Amino acid sequence: MNDNKNTCAFADAEQDGRVVFTEEMKKDYTILLPNMLPRHFRILSKVFQFYGYHTVLLEENSEEEARKVIDAGLRSVHNDACYPALLVIGQFISALESGKYDPHKTALMMTQTGGGCRASNYISLIRKALKKAGFGYVPVISLNFSGLEDNPGFKITIPMIHRALYAVLYGDLLMSLINQTRPYETVKGSAEALADKWVDRLVDEMTHHTIRYSAVKKNYDRIVSDFAKIEKTKEKKVKVGIVGEIFVKFSPLGNNNLEDFLVSENAEPVMAGLVDFLLYCMYNPVVDARLYGKGKKTVFIYKAVCAFIQKKQNDLIKAIKKEGSFTPPSRFKNTLTANEGYISSGVKMGEGWLLTAEMLELIHDGVNNIVCAQPFGCLPNHIVGKGMMKPIKEKHPDVNIVAIDYDPGATRINQENRIKLMLANANEAMTVNA
Repeated sequence: MNDNKNTCAFADAEQDGRVVFTEEMKKDYTILLPNMLPRHFRILSKVFQFYGYHTVLLEENSEEEARKVIDAGLRSVHNDACYPALLVIGQFISALESGKYDPHKTALMMTQTGGGCRASNYISLIRKALKKAGFGYVPVISLNFSGLEDNPGFKITIPMIHRALYAVLYGDLLMSLINQTRPYETVKGSAEALADKWVDRLVDEMTHHTIRYSAVKKNYDRIVSDFAKIEKTKEKKVKVGIVGEIFVKFSPLGNNNLEDFLVSENAEPVMAGLVDFLLYCMYNPVVDARLYGKGKKTVFIYKAVCAFIQKKQNDLIKAIKKEGSFTPPSRFKNTLTANEGYISSGVKMGEGWLLTAEMLELIHDGVNNIVCAQPFGCLPNHIVGKGMMKPIKEKHPDVNIVAIDYDPGATRINQENRIKLMLANANEAMTVNA
């Protein structure tokens, strides 16, 4: 009887060859979210819950769990697919096979930007993998702002976007402060523990209270102040910038815990935040209007959104500067001009011009050692990352950039040995210049 009900519900939810997430499903379905930035996404997951969606963030807490994800991805995705696609789909399939969730009461969520990269093609790859694994009845929700797909049971609203933006900003602030504190803390684990404490507090505030921007800015000040109180050594360490395809740049699963490895090797990781990628996505339509005359009627909306988000980013930067103990991230207006003379802003496939600009910003800020994370199967990343290394080095001969490939066949030992060689050269240069 239950199987018949599920079959009928599946048939009713079909639309254009896909299973849609209906309003009825919203009541008792669990929505699984892939994980890229653990603290950012932990807060975002709770934002969705605030608006009535039962979301669960998928997390791998051991090497064994990570291996299951990779194996599930290898079984479910063609070997020509990019490594991030393999990992995200592996997360979903592994979760559905784990027995933790009722597949007939489970939906999946994935972002979809509308570009020519994985961010648009994941949805179809996920659905194909689900059918192959026997989960073809599981709906996949497209989280997009361009009308690519519609799901009656999931609605993106302005208030939801507003809260989600603060979740991203809080996450970026915590990530920056952790990376600047962890390599120097005298009591190991202090920065991580403080960050987790603040995530719990922020989740409580964002899911039980009205968002007031004055309170957000006060939280910035308190967070920075708390991290400044952590006892740290005065030791000088090599700073290593991390750039690359967005998933392997940020995801511990995608980059074999690169930040942890750098800290263990006596280095300080440096990364631009997720808000920079959001601004990049919002700014590209402005470039399209200038270069191709495309979307001139709506370009003012994108300009207004960019200005709004930049204002929020600038306030976060001011909070860090005001305290004085930490280096703030670059403003996006500086990002826009960083790649002049190197690459056109019309190059926007994948991470596009942003990846090149992030390398140049790091160099401008005195971070001369950079790891460029290259996922298997990501041609745009190889062009705007590895392909731009030569012209950058020609103008900045002291810069040390190493491209690291991440895919199922790449050994962790080989990846780490190449980074160790870069760090050895960096430490030698730092000693000479001391």
